[in-house]
Amino acid sequence: MTAQILDGKETARLLREELSVEVEKWRAEGGPQPTLAAVLVGDDPASQVYVRNKERACGQVGMASRLIRRSDTTSTSELLDVLHELNEDSQVHGILVQLPLPKAIDTHRVLDAVAASKDVDAFCPENVGLLVQGRPRFLPCTPHGVVNLLARYRIELAGRHVVIVGRSEIVGKPLANMLVQRDIGFGPKYANATVTICHSQSADLASMTRQADVLVAAVGRPCLITVDMVKPGAVVVDVGINRVDEKLVGDVDFAAVREVASFITPVPGGVGPLTIAMLLRNNFTACELQQAVGDATIAN
Repeated sequence: MTAQILDGKETARLLREELSVEVEKWRAEGGPQPTLAAVLVGDDPASQVYVRNKERACGQVGMASRLIRRSDTTSTSELLDVLHELNEDSQVHGILVQLPLPKAIDTHRVLDAVAASKDVDAFCPENVGLLVQGRPRFLPCTPHGVVNLLARYRIELAGRHVVIVGRSEIVGKPLANMLVQRDIGFGPKYANATVTICHSQSADLASMTRQADVLVAAVGRPCLITVDMVKPGAVVVDVGINRVDEKLVGDVDFAAVREVASFITPVPGGVGPLTIAMLLRNNFTACELQQAVGDATIAN
C-alpha cells in the first residue's frame, strides 16, 4: 500500500478561489472591503515570511491588509495601545498578532487584548469558550484546515478513533474540541469522533498511536512518528514543520509511513497552506458579523 497524498496546496487554492467569489459578490452588494491587520514585533525572519504570505493571500481574494511593525524593544503596554487602536478602528475587521513575540512581552495579555469579534486566530478566552460549547464564532485556523482537508477528500470521522499527538493551544486542544462536536460546519460525518490526546507525559506513545484510525502529529519534533507507530490503513495528518539541514520536514517519517498509511499529508504542501486560507475565511466572517451588528445598530 502506498498512501494517497492529501494535497493541502491545491485544496487551499480552491478555497481561495471560492472565497474570492464570495468577497466579490459581497462588495458588489455594497459590503466593505474585508481588512486584516497584522502586528509584527521584531525582525524574526520566519515571522516576516509568514506575514508577507498572509498579505499576498489577502490580495488574491480581494481583501485589504495592513501591517503594523514594532521593534523588538516594544513593551507590553505599548503593544496593548496598538491593539486598542485597532480594536476601535471600524475599517479593520480582523487582527492577528504574529507569534512568537519577544520574550519580554506578556503574550497572554496581548492575545487576550484583541477584541473577540476581531480575533481571527480564535485565541482569546471568549472564542475558545464558544468553541468548547460547540457554538464557535471562528474556528481556529490550523485545526479548521485539517478538518477541511479531510472533508474535501471525503474522509469521514464520525465514530472513528482520532489520536492527536500534541496538546498545544494552537493545534492539539482546539482540534480535539472540534472533532468531538456533533457538527462543526461540515456535517455530522466530519465530527463525532472519539479523540485521544497524547503528549510528552503519555506512557508508551506507540501503543496509543497504533490505535488511531486518524493520526495527527503536531509536536514540532522531526520524524517523531515512525512506521511502527502507525496502524496499516490509517490516515496520517502531519502538522509539524521542522527545519533539518536547511530542509523542511514534518513530525512524521514520511517516506516510511506512506507505505502503510491510506492517506498522508506532505511537509511542505500539506496542512500549512490551509492555515492561511482559513485565516482569510475567518476575516471574511468577522467582516460579515461586524457589518450585521452595525446594520442592527442603525436600524434601532
